[in-house]
Amino acid sequence: MQDLLRGLVPQVLSVLVRRYGDFDACEDAVQEALLAAVVQWPEQGMPDFPLAWLITVASRRLTDLRRSEAARQKREVNSAALTPRDEFVAAGPGDDLPHGDDTLILLLLCCHPALSRPAQMALTLRAVGGLTTAQIASAFMVPDATMSQRISRAKRQIKAAGATFQMPTGADLHERLRVVRHVLYLIFNEGYTATSGPDLRRPDLTREAIRLTREIHRLLPDDGEVAGLLALMLLTDARSPARTGPDGALIALADQDRSRWNQDQIAEGVHLVTGTLSNAPIGPYQLQAAIAALHDEAERAEDTDWPQILVLYDLLEQVWPNPVVRLNKAVALAMAHGPRRGLELLATLDSDERLAGSHRLLAVRAHLLELAGDRRAALEAYEAAARRATNLPERRYLEARATRLHE
Repeated sequence: MQDLLRGLVPQVLSVLVRRYGDFDACEDAVQEALLAAVVQWPEQGMPDFPLAWLITVASRRLTDLRRSEAARQKREVNSAALTPRDEFVAAGPGDDLPHGDDTLILLLLCCHPALSRPAQMALTLRAVGGLTTAQIASAFMVPDATMSQRISRAKRQIKAAGATFQMPTGADLHERLRVVRHVLYLIFNEGYTATSGPDLRRPDLTREAIRLTREIHRLLPDDGEVAGLLALMLLTDARSPARTGPDGALIALADQDRSRWNQDQIAEGVHLVTGTLSNAPIGPYQLQAAIAALHDEAERAEDTDWPQILVLYDLLEQVWPNPVVRLNKAVALAMAHGPRRGLELLATLDSDERLAGSHRLLAVRAHLLELAGDRRAALEAYEAAARRATNLPERRYLEARATRLHE
């Protein structure tokens, strides 16, 4: 039932926002309708048409709120005059509710440029993903009250910006889709490797990011970057079963039991990225997916086609220059042409304040120093990386690497 409700959230909210316009009130009404479903359906049975049931309950909640306001009669008269006659008719079994692009419009609304990245992520997970405030707060390791304030502030900002529930056009649509893709990418990354906390992963976030990206791909099948993003998520998430040991300890990519990788996800991801690279303009998500595919298709770590991966990182750095891309490129360069070459490239990141001093930069340096045979320098880098790591499994992995060099 939880999966069904989560899938219906964007559809119910889309209908209400399209009909009533008040995003904040509509979102609250949807949450109350979901709560009513959780309480009533197990006892009374699931209705024949769950979507229509949720829309009806949420609409009644909004009506109750409006009746409690001082200007109730005037607003109801205006609303009745403006509402199309067919929207007063309850949805039946053959009705096509909601419009096919409503989920996309809702995502675009949640990723409004007036919002910060954290606010866009939180609102997307709440309004489109159907996660509760408590679940989102837990995923990002903040108190419930903090996340509640963040979501409420985001909804106020959307209202203040004058955003309407309609599909953007032209350059605005292109930019908003870029933001949507990036927000889903960030949600997936946070789920795949949590920024902090006792667990390496947040599987609820990776699942939700994949589900939402799959929905956007269904709505925009010709968008090469959406297909590339979905492929990247599937190819990366396919390794999850082998990424941790029974005790939750991190297992590096080179040491994973590849027989445990999800072959169905790999096959789907390879099919997606193969199709999009041949039919759409190349973008950063497609290139990252192609790199992930090369890793996943290698039967053993030593079979990895590092020269081809390095070529793809060269292309990726051209279209999406950022320190994380260069960090990963340094690893590919080291594996293809020796650790000293990788260390030389890594040195160019020391002055980049976006990455300098981070545990990831220190961890990569430690790994390359170890490959180069400089055990003492590698030990110091591993220890420094462990001190900066805020994810417990990552910290323990780095500490274990340092301990091994002590021996």
